[in-house]
Amino acid sequence: MFGSPKTKDLTAHQVKSALDAQEVLLVDVREPEEFAAERIHGAVNVPLSRFDPNALPDPAGKTVVFSCGSGKRSATAVGHCQKAGQALDTHLSGGIMAWKAAGLPTVR
Repeated sequence: MFGSPKTKDLTAHQVKSALDAQEVLLVDVREPEEFAAERIHGAVNVPLSRFDPNALPDPAGKTVVFSCGSGKRSATAVGHCQKAGQALDTHLSGGIMAWKAAGLPTVR
C-alpha cells in the first residue's frame, strides 16, 4: 500500500501465526518511546530514524517482517532494504493498529 510494488503485505493473523511458529523475526521500526509504550510480543526495535539495512539483527533463518504503527514506516523500511540490495520485502500491513483491530494482544 505505501511501499514499492515489491512489498509483500501480511495480515495481522498471518504474522501472529508465523510468530507462534517461530518462522519470523518481527522488526518494529517505530521510535524507542513508541516501542516501549506498546509493542507486539517478540518484536525487536530498529527505529527507522536510525535505520541501517546492513545492521539488522541476524534473523537466524527466519523471515524478516517489518512493522510500525500503521504500515507506512514498515513499507519504507522494505524500500530501504531493497535499495541496499537486500531481498527483504515483507511487512505487517496496517501495523500495530491492524494488529489491535484484529483483537490480538500487545505488551504495554
